[in-house]
Amino acid sequence: MSKNGNLPEDAEAYYSRGVAKYRQGDYLGAIADYDRGIELNPNYAEAYNNRGAVKGILGDLRGAIADYDRVIELNPNYAEPYYNRGSVKGLLGDHDGAIADYDWVIELKPEFAKAYYNRGAAKGGLGDHEGAIADCDRAIELNPKFAEAYFLRGCAKRDLGDHDGTIADYDRAIEFNPDYTKAYFFRGLVKYELGDHDGAIADYDRAIELKPDYAEAYTNRGEAKFFLDDHRGAIADYNRAIEIKPDDANSYFLRGCAKRDLGDHDGAKTDRKRAIELDPTLSVWL
Repeated sequence: MSKNGNLPEDAEAYYSRGVAKYRQGDYLGAIADYDRGIELNPNYAEAYNNRGAVKGILGDLRGAIADYDRVIELNPNYAEPYYNRGSVKGLLGDHDGAIADYDWVIELKPEFAKAYYNRGAAKGGLGDHEGAIADCDRAIELNPKFAEAYFLRGCAKRDLGDHDGTIADYDRAIEFNPDYTKAYFFRGLVKYELGDHDGAIADYDRAIELKPDYAEAYTNRGEAKFFLDDHRGAIADYNRAIEIKPDDANSYFLRGCAKRDLGDHDGAKTDRKRAIELDPTLSVWL
């Protein structure tokens, strides 16, 4: 038994209790147990891997990478730590490092759809939109109902100017995940860019239904209403966006434009002044 009489001095026992604490949301307790398991067995790869995952949840990204490094050192053919480390590198903006890790995952597990998806996201972060599309293609080939892969591919197509292809992919993402808030939002954005303001409003409606505090969706819906000459509706949406995000310079600026067109010049002036206070670059539009 341990010194406190509660647990055998056995690495496996601490590891198992750490897993249980993790599942209960006791992340600090889980780390403490993984620490003890590693102390008893310094070559315990699974304990390092799980501790890295918990550190990532707690925001200790560098600590997570150090643990994944140790797992890979102990077992270079273990795909999971490469995948986990790649995910953390992506969060840190190290897209090249993330891609290198996903390359290893794919070499070890060639049919792991999420590895292709994540590598595609990293490629997109580097501006390699064609590469992102190729990886999403493979992820979708492996998992035809992979909503996130359709969404990511749609974003890459949008960056390449393929609006029809973008909407088609967002459609598929929504087909497989009808509650995919971001897919509605971005599809609305593309429809707006194509001049389909009614279609954009419908998508923003759905995004707001799914996420009532989605400030950007209110702002964008307001802008679509503005172009349909529904200035009062636009102002109502800008009001809500500002209520949610009081420092949203763009919503103040756009609300000022709507007030101006309704003849409320004092209100427009006040909103424009506030917008420039929050974002001085907006002054070039006045």
